[in-house]
Amino acid sequence: MQNQDTHSKVIGYLLWIFGFMGAHRFYYGRQLTGTLWFFTLGLFFIGWIIDLFLIPGMDDAADTRYEAGSVDYNIGWILLTFLGIFGIHRFYMGKVITGIVYLLTAGLFGLGILYDFWTLNGQIAEKNRLA
Repeated sequence: MQNQDTHSKVIGYLLWIFGFMGAHRFYYGRQLTGTLWFFTLGLFFIGWIIDLFLIPGMDDAADTRYEAGSVDYNIGWILLTFLGIFGIHRFYMGKVITGIVYLLTAGLFGLGILYDFWTLNGQIAEKNRLA
Protein backbone atom coordinates (compact mmCIF):
# COMPACT_ATOMS: atom_id res chain seq x y z
CA MET A 1 0.00 0.00 0.00
CA GLN A 2 1.35 3.40 -0.99
CA ASN A 3 1.90 6.02 1.72
CA GLN A 4 -0.42 8.99 1.05
CA ASP A 5 0.40 12.47 2.24
CA THR A 6 -2.74 13.19 4.28
CA HIS A 7 -1.12 15.55 6.76
CA SER A 8 1.44 18.30 6.27
CA LYS A 9 4.53 19.17 8.26
CA VAL A 10 3.96 22.85 7.40
CA ILE A 11 0.45 22.74 8.85
CA GLY A 12 1.80 20.78 11.81
CA TYR A 13 4.32 23.52 12.56
CA LEU A 14 1.68 26.21 12.06
CA LEU A 15 -0.54 24.45 14.60
CA TRP A 16 2.52 23.93 16.83
CA ILE A 17 2.60 27.70 17.32
CA PHE A 18 -0.67 27.10 19.17
CA GLY A 19 0.74 23.85 20.58
CA PHE A 20 0.40 24.93 24.16
CA MET A 21 -3.28 24.05 23.62
CA GLY A 22 -2.42 20.78 21.85
CA ALA A 23 -3.66 21.67 18.34
CA HIS A 24 -0.75 19.98 16.55
CA ARG A 25 -1.11 16.80 18.63
CA PHE A 26 -4.82 16.56 17.86
CA TYR A 27 -4.03 17.20 14.19
CA TYR A 28 -1.71 14.19 14.07
CA GLY A 29 -4.26 11.96 15.83
CA ARG A 30 -2.76 12.00 19.31
CA GLN A 31 -5.89 12.82 21.28
CA LEU A 32 -4.73 11.78 24.75
CA THR A 33 -1.54 13.83 24.72
CA GLY A 34 -3.39 16.61 22.90
CA THR A 35 -5.82 16.76 25.80
CA LEU A 36 -2.93 16.72 28.28
CA TRP A 37 -1.27 19.60 26.38
CA PHE A 38 -4.64 21.43 26.29
CA PHE A 39 -5.04 21.36 30.07
CA THR A 40 -1.34 21.83 31.04
CA LEU A 41 -0.28 24.49 28.51
CA GLY A 42 1.83 22.11 26.45
CA LEU A 43 3.00 20.13 29.48
CA PHE A 44 4.09 23.40 31.07
CA PHE A 45 5.65 24.51 27.76
CA ILE A 46 8.38 21.84 28.05
CA GLY A 47 6.53 19.27 25.93
CA TRP A 48 5.62 22.02 23.50
CA ILE A 49 9.31 22.81 22.91
CA ILE A 50 10.22 19.11 22.57
CA ASP A 51 7.44 18.68 20.00
CA LEU A 52 9.30 21.03 17.69
CA PHE A 53 11.57 18.05 16.97
CA LEU A 54 8.89 15.33 17.08
CA ILE A 55 6.58 16.76 14.39
CA PRO A 56 8.23 14.98 11.41
CA GLY A 57 7.67 11.59 13.05
CA MET A 58 4.10 12.44 14.02
CA ASP A 59 3.46 13.53 10.42
CA ASP A 60 4.77 10.25 8.98
CA ALA A 61 2.60 8.23 11.40
CA ALA A 62 -0.53 10.23 10.52
CA ASP A 63 0.13 9.79 6.79
CA THR A 64 0.02 6.01 7.19
CA ARG A 65 -2.95 6.03 9.56
CA TYR A 66 -5.48 8.19 7.72
CA GLU A 67 -7.11 7.81 4.32
CA ALA A 68 -6.82 10.56 1.69
CA GLY A 69 -9.82 11.62 -0.36
CA SER A 70 -12.00 14.52 -1.38
CA VAL A 71 -12.02 16.14 2.07
CA ASP A 72 -8.56 17.51 2.86
CA TYR A 73 -7.30 17.07 6.42
CA ASN A 74 -5.19 20.23 6.25
CA ILE A 75 -8.09 22.46 5.26
CA GLY A 76 -10.36 20.84 7.84
CA TRP A 77 -7.85 21.38 10.63
CA ILE A 78 -7.08 24.98 9.69
CA LEU A 79 -10.80 25.75 9.61
CA LEU A 80 -11.36 24.03 12.96
CA THR A 81 -8.41 25.66 14.69
CA PHE A 82 -9.05 29.21 13.50
CA LEU A 83 -12.80 29.28 12.73
CA GLY A 84 -14.17 26.36 14.75
CA ILE A 85 -16.38 28.62 16.82
CA PHE A 86 -18.32 29.40 13.62
CA GLY A 87 -18.55 25.77 12.47
CA ILE A 88 -16.86 26.49 9.14
CA HIS A 89 -15.02 23.14 9.26
CA ARG A 90 -18.38 21.37 9.50
CA PHE A 91 -19.75 23.23 6.48
CA TYR A 92 -16.56 22.24 4.61
CA MET A 93 -17.23 18.56 5.36
CA GLY A 94 -20.83 18.87 4.18
CA LYS A 95 -22.32 18.75 7.68
CA VAL A 96 -24.57 21.74 7.17
CA ILE A 97 -26.98 21.14 10.07
CA THR A 98 -24.24 20.85 12.69
CA GLY A 99 -22.43 23.74 11.00
CA ILE A 100 -25.48 25.91 11.61
CA VAL A 101 -25.73 24.67 15.20
CA TYR A 102 -22.06 25.58 15.78
CA LEU A 103 -22.59 28.96 14.13
CA LEU A 104 -25.53 29.78 16.39
CA THR A 105 -24.02 28.42 19.63
CA ALA A 106 -20.34 29.39 19.35
CA GLY A 107 -19.26 25.83 18.63
CA LEU A 108 -21.72 24.33 21.10
CA PHE A 109 -20.35 26.67 23.76
CA GLY A 110 -16.80 25.48 23.05
CA LEU A 111 -17.50 21.85 23.94
CA GLY A 112 -18.19 20.97 20.29
CA ILE A 113 -14.82 22.38 19.33
CA LEU A 114 -13.07 20.18 21.89
CA TYR A 115 -15.11 17.20 20.64
CA ASP A 116 -13.98 17.97 17.07
CA PHE A 117 -10.35 18.25 18.18
CA TRP A 118 -10.77 14.67 19.40
CA THR A 119 -12.64 13.32 16.36
CA LEU A 120 -11.93 15.43 13.25
CA ASN A 121 -9.38 13.02 11.73
CA GLY A 122 -11.87 10.17 12.09
CA GLN A 123 -14.71 12.27 10.67
CA ILE A 124 -12.65 13.17 7.61
CA ALA A 125 -11.40 9.58 7.16
CA GLU A 126 -14.98 8.31 7.25
CA LYS A 127 -16.13 10.97 4.77
CA ASN A 128 -13.26 10.02 2.45
CA ARG A 129 -14.08 6.30 2.70
CA LEU A 130 -17.72 6.93 1.77
CA ALA A 131 -16.88 9.25 -1.13
